[in-house]
Amino acid sequence: MIDPIAIGSPIPAATLHVLNAQRQLTPVTTAELFAPGRTVVVFGLPGAFTPTCSTAHVPRFEELADAFYGLGVDEIVCVSVNDAFVMDAWGEAQGVSKVRLVADGNGELVRGLGLLVDKRDLGFGQRAWRFSMLVRDGQVAELFPEPVKPGDPYEVSDADTMLKAMGGTPTPDIVLFTKPGCGHCRRARALLDEAKLGFAEITAPPRVLRALSATATTPRVFIGGELVGGADDLAAWLEAR
Repeated sequence: MIDPIAIGSPIPAATLHVLNAQRQLTPVTTAELFAPGRTVVVFGLPGAFTPTCSTAHVPRFEELADAFYGLGVDEIVCVSVNDAFVMDAWGEAQGVSKVRLVADGNGELVRGLGLLVDKRDLGFGQRAWRFSMLVRDGQVAELFPEPVKPGDPYEVSDADTMLKAMGGTPTPDIVLFTKPGCGHCRRARALLDEAKLGFAEITAPPRVLRALSATATTPRVFIGGELVGGADDLAAWLEAR
């Protein structure tokens, strides 16, 4: 059963580990990570390479990292009860560059936060209950532990919830379907870059485009799961924001 640390409490002392540039095991203390004057977003999860952690939790914090940094966050840290070699390999596999993956191999930090749980039924041993946390000047400013229920709930520890709590606005999911040599596609890219909105670009054959939007013209812009249209439609959407 979890017993989360209270808002306003100091972060407990613990020693975590990362790999340095020479791939040597290097200790990192909570006194360093959460030193006075630093604002840090931390999120904890059950394990590296596990499904929700790999497909949703880490990727979304990576996607919204710039929005957090724009709000004065100094660092975004992912913590898991894994060893540093596993965390490093996971970071490489995930292509993570804006989130720091830190190993709490002995569960010291997670235990001190009241968020260490028994996962022996899954063969995991003790692991972190999923959570996100904002730490300012070494004290807990916001904490979002997942509700206690069976399984692995993922409802409140996500990046969007934390960003909203900090007064930020999550960027919508944008997908840009393009084809090589398309001038309007170049214009759509430029519009999104100018607006500083991240997007995924997919080169799709005409059959796919027709199935998605009843036309094979490009670009086809989808925002938040809805078809916006082409470059002119995207310009109008951006102007109306």
